Amino acid sequence: MNSIKYIFFLLPTVLLAQINEVENDSISTIEYIIIEGDSVPRTSIDLDEVKLLPKLRFDSREERIRYLILRRKTIKVYPYAKLAAERLDSMNKRLASIKKKRDKKRYTKRVQKYIEGEFSDELKKLSRTEGQILVKLIHRQTGTTAFDLVKELRNGWRAFWYNTTASMFDISLKKEFDPEHEKEDYLIEDILLRNFQSGRLEAQKSALDFDFYELTTKWVYNKNPEN
Repeated sequence: MNSIKYIFFLLPTVLLAQINEVENDSISTIEYIIIEGDSVPRTSIDLDEVKLLPKLRFDSREERIRYLILRRKTIKVYPYAKLAAERLDSMNKRLASIKKKRDKKRYTKRVQKYIEGEFSDELKKLSRTEGQILVKLIHRQTGTTAFDLVKELRNGWRAFWYNTTASMFDISLKKEFDPEHEKEDYLIEDILLRNFQSGRLEAQKSALDFDFYELTTKWVYNKNPEN
């Protein structure tokens, strides 16, 4: 699992001001949003988006067991993928503000040491399948494969070498998260959404663009969403 561990060693809004005014009368309370001098009455309530998830269906006991195993492993590794996305984002923002190459290198090493001390022992305990799920989730969270992250932050030779090493353990750092063509990835997305809603996992939006409901039509109801 050294290749998985290596990834984490590397990964260390525009705001719109709104003024809310409330006008009270004897009938109702109307809230106005004033933007650049224009008053716009708001009669609706802002709510967080809630996805209506389909009821789980299993054709056999074995299929249900496989789902439960996948759920356990996904819940276990997701926090590391989320961390990878957060560290990559914060590191890129910080590096963009550093002008000297020497200072950039020093900062990257500092982030690396922090991640190593915080999570290296846990990452060593991952199984092969957990490691591969982690690689796919890193792609889901960052929009970039683990291989390309290594290549971007180091060089192509290191990326090739770590991918070759990982392949010896049936792990590909080039593996993408592809719920459109891989049912297991759709199930992973289903697992994530259910655990986001339950509060067991802290939600982080995918960097990839796909329609979960279209995929549900395909994988759950066995229909082509284009027909």
